Amino acid sequence: MELFIYLFAALFSVLNPIGTVPIFVGLTMDDSKSERSRISLWTAINVFIILIISFFFGEYVLTFFGISIEALRIAGGIIIATSGFSLLTGNFNKKRGVNKKVENDAQRRNDIALTPLAIPMLAGPGSISLLIAFYHEHNTLSDIIICILAILAVAIAIFITLRSAHYLAKILGASGIVAISRIVGFIVIAIGIQYIISSIITIVQTNFMK
Repeated sequence: MELFIYLFAALFSVLNPIGTVPIFVGLTMDDSKSERSRISLWTAINVFIILIISFFFGEYVLTFFGISIEALRIAGGIIIATSGFSLLTGNFNKKRGVNKKVENDAQRRNDIALTPLAIPMLAGPGSISLLIAFYHEHNTLSDIIICILAILAVAIAIFITLRSAHYLAKILGASGIVAISRIVGFIVIAIGIQYIISSIITIVQTNFMK
C-alpha cells in the first residue's frame, strides 16, 4: 500500500492535472458535454499507455544509448524540480511544450486527446524518467502489479479531473487553481530533490565500495 500511495502521489504531482484544467477548458470551450467526456476519457487512456510503455521499456532505451540509471535519475530530478519551482513561483509555462502553431491546430481539431493534452502537457520527461527509475528499483511481480495499479489510478484521476474541468474552473477560479498548483509545486520540488540526493548517495557508495 505504501508503494502504491508513493507512486500515485509522485505521478499525480508531476503530471499535475489540476494545472491542465485551464488549458483543457480553453481547448474544449465550444465542445458539447459528451465530446468533453470523450476527450477526457481518451486523454486518460493515452496517458496510461504512454506511462506503461515508459515503465516497461524505458530501461531498454537507456541501455541502448548507454545511459546509466543514476544519470537518468539526476536528469529526471532536475527536470522535476525545475517544473515544481516554476509551479511554486507562478512562472510555469501554461503551454507545457506546446507552441502557438500546435495550439492553433489543436483548437481546430476535434481530437486533442493525444496531442497536446496527453503529451506533452501531462505525460512529459519528468513522469517518464520517474517511471523508468521506479522500474529499476521495483521489478518484482508484486511490485510491478502495484505500480500498474498506481498508474491506472492516476489515469482515472486524470479522467475525473478533466471531466470536471469546467466545473472546477468555475468553483476554484483562477486564484484557486494557482494556489493548488503552488502547493503541488512544493511537493514536486521535494520529489525532484529526493531523486537527485538518492542518486548522488548511490554513486558515492558505489565508488567508495570499489
